[in-house]
Amino acid sequence: MTLPQDRLPKDIAKLQSDMGAAVKTHWKAFLFEGILLAVLGLAAMIVPPLASLAVTIFLGWMFLISGIAGLVVTYWARQMPGFWWSLFSAALAVLAGLVLLARPMQGVLTLTIIVGAYFLIEGVTTIMYALEHRRELSGRWSWLLVSGLMDILISFLIIAGLPGSAEWAIGLLVGINLVLGGASLVGMALAARKA
Repeated sequence: MTLPQDRLPKDIAKLQSDMGAAVKTHWKAFLFEGILLAVLGLAAMIVPPLASLAVTIFLGWMFLISGIAGLVVTYWARQMPGFWWSLFSAALAVLAGLVLLARPMQGVLTLTIIVGAYFLIEGVTTIMYALEHRRELSGRWSWLLVSGLMDILISFLIIAGLPGSAEWAIGLLVGINLVLGGASLVGMALAARKA
């Protein structure tokens, strides 16, 4: 199904207008959420080992619940093609959840290794992207290059500091993300209040 091209800009403008009105109407809720996220982020940055452990336990419960739900749905739809693959995937999620909940400290170490590897791969990819597009992106490609180098630096700090970095890396990164997300919600709420 395709949309007529002349209707598309009107639909986007209406969507933007509706979104703006919703944010303006509920700016207090966005402000509260932003402050709450920022406070939780600061707490995670102050006590990163506790935040790392909390994230690991949370992921353990998510894997366990999603795996159990997957087992139920797979059993319910057992006549569908791919039954055994679906069953294996759901059982693997249950197992991962149980392992993370039974041994959360080892889970923190494993998650830290994965995060370190992710930052390394993301950094190399971002640098290659920046170098490939430096002509098209003109002066902006250097920002991508710096971002990639920062990702590699973060990866080096995490991986070189193992196993000690497992105590702080995930909690600190989650804390930074929460603070930045909370600050952006607060900014959006205050701008909507003034509009």
